[in-house]
Amino acid sequence: MIGTIFNVIMILVGSTIGSLFKKGIKKEYHDVLMTAMGLVALSIGVNAIVQYMPTSTYPVLFIVSLALGGVIGQMLNLEDKFNSAVSKYSKGDLAQGLSTAILLYCIGTLSILGPVEAAVNQNYTYLITNGILDGITSIVLASTFGFGIALSAVAVFLWQGAIYVMALFMENAINTDIMNEVNIIGGILILMSGLGILNIKAFKTMNYLPALAVVPVMFVIFRFFS
Repeated sequence: MIGTIFNVIMILVGSTIGSLFKKGIKKEYHDVLMTAMGLVALSIGVNAIVQYMPTSTYPVLFIVSLALGGVIGQMLNLEDKFNSAVSKYSKGDLAQGLSTAILLYCIGTLSILGPVEAAVNQNYTYLITNGILDGITSIVLASTFGFGIALSAVAVFLWQGAIYVMALFMENAINTDIMNEVNIIGGILILMSGLGILNIKAFKTMNYLPALAVVPVMFVIFRFFS
């Protein structure tokens, strides 16, 4: 968990630095940063989709996972509950920024493979690298959305911690195929966030988060019937 703790600390440090910058940023520059973050999210999302979709073992799995995950998320009303919880303690568009931050920090090869490498091989290189990248990203996000971005550190700790524990007890269960599908869905979710930030199309992105959990469940079903 050393690498994950480092990752969390970097997000907190970056959020602190970024929030200090935000205080002196004029509205027109804030708008520029918002546009930049929207474009960054779009680019990262498209890159993940293009990178991992060609290696998918089950080309339609991401469609099924998104559909089922979206229905589950809608039933649980995750987006509205998330926005309501955030709005109690903040003003403005922090909820949108925070959801984007969580996706950017948690979805990606380094954030998923890092805890696995740490648990299986005691290799913290991926997590340390990821922590540095997240720290830099959090500076930009916090300068745009405020210090509330630091709350994403909690999600990162829980996400990476869960993967770390799973890797300890189920070393052979986390394979490349599962990671590919998770990254495809993650790329789509990040793309959705980018479109929302740019005010092109508003999505209830948080409602689709259960799709990430649907993937391993589907793999268990596939193995059971194969």
